[in-house]
Amino acid sequence: QQLFHTTKAKTIAVTCHLCGENHKIVVPTDGFQEWQAGKKIQHALPSLSTDQRELLISQTCGKCFDELFGED
Repeated sequence: QQLFHTTKAKTIAVTCHLCGENHKIVVPTDGFQEWQAGKKIQHALPSLSTDQRELLISQTCGKCFDELFGED
């Protein structure tokens, strides 16, 4: 993961470890810091989609996650 940040938001570059596709996710700086400090990601970063949160947690994109585990 690579971070590019401003005072209110960070852009995080994440590569899916399965397909190798590169993604950039813009996250609120405060929420990202809260998550890194141990707050649950869904509470720290509620504005992100479930796919974006999963990408941050496991470095698995939504498409690959669905292929592994199926869709809801």
